Amino acid sequence: MSFIENLGWRYATKKFDVEKKVTAENLEKILEAMRLAPSSFGLQPYHFYVVANTSENQEKLQAIKTASWDQAQIDTCSHLIVITGRNDLMVVKDEYFNLLSGGEASVRAGLADYEKMISDSIVKATPEWSKRQSYISLGFGLAACAELAIDSCPMEGFDGKKVAEILAMPVNHEVVVFLAVGYRATDEVLRPKVRFTKDQLFTEL
Repeated sequence: MSFIENLGWRYATKKFDVEKKVTAENLEKILEAMRLAPSSFGLQPYHFYVVANTSENQEKLQAIKTASWDQAQIDTCSHLIVITGRNDLMVVKDEYFNLLSGGEASVRAGLADYEKMISDSIVKATPEWSKRQSYISLGFGLAACAELAIDSCPMEGFDGKKVAEILAMPVNHEVVVFLAVGYRATDEVLRPKVRFTKDQLFTEL
């Protein structure tokens, strides 16, 4: 199928087949798509927690499910990707420029004007900016799943503070959204895909 056909095939899976697992190779492709997603200034002000549905993680998954109003995707998906936004933007900026300069002070000095421009911009930003950026990576993850014929579901509806506690997140990471991936259960009831028409959604000038 073409990419557009794959997008037509995908839907927000509500119940996964717990016996079917995403392979390590395909999981890596999904994560790589999310890593390569665009972000403002290229700063990537987010972090991902990948929770595999294994016997070792059952206690964590059940606790997350409880903190997520018992949504069935949590403990039936193959992997639950918890996407967080970072609230320490100046630290993110420093990490970025250290990477960009290869850790060389002289190289970073040559980037001073560029770094100041970014610093002047993000100093005015709020944590909501990071959260909005993280949704771009979510979209790339969803598209990658569709391309690989892997089912997925973007998920809100949870107590972010409780999830952060369960996963022992540092205070600079704030839970934004989940991406559950796996394979649809055989008894999953598919709902019709309803989308507004092009004329309703787009204004071409």
